[in-house]
Amino acid sequence: MRFASVLGTLALVGSAISLPGCTSRQTSNQASSYLIVDSIQAASGADPTKFVGSLGSDVKDHVKNAVFTDPGQVTLSLGMVDPGGPASPSVPTSANFITVTHYHVRYIRTVGGVEVPAPFDATATLTIGLAPGTLAITLVRAQAKLASPLVGLVSTNNFIPTLAEITIYGIDQAGREVSVVASISVDFADWADPS
Repeated sequence: MRFASVLGTLALVGSAISLPGCTSRQTSNQASSYLIVDSIQAASGADPTKFVGSLGSDVKDHVKNAVFTDPGQVTLSLGMVDPGGPASPSVPTSANFITVTHYHVRYIRTVGGVEVPAPFDATATLTIGLAPGTLAITLVRAQAKLASPLVGLVSTNNFIPTLAEITIYGIDQAGREVSVVASISVDFADWADPS
């Protein structure tokens, strides 16, 4: 009996050792694949085609007397939980592809104070397979600029520095859930309007 118990323990240790490249998040995931964030960028709603690596979110455009939604884009690729070996790496099949279903945005204050815009959820659809894909998201909603604390920044020299944390949720083609987190700096202020 003791010998069988020792063999069982060795088998468990051996299986744990065989996964040296996997993180605890990957091994706790029930899916055979996972999402990788390749990059995240954002654009000001006043110039929504100019994407950059951090966002200065303008709480009001005084020239147009308007507020704008600030868009973002997250480039995602697919990884395999069991990557195989150098001689025979695992190649994803359509069963491993992941379809994004929705995302959650929350803001974390990085310097002083606690007030930040309210978190929100939004739907999105994009299937990630053999090639990376870019998911279009709303990073800052226009209605957030009309509510506290952002509305209090209008016509002041104050600013609110934050980190926007975007959790992206999806399912593989067998319906197993996956998620990944992307982050980007977002500084809210009444920035000078483009001329």
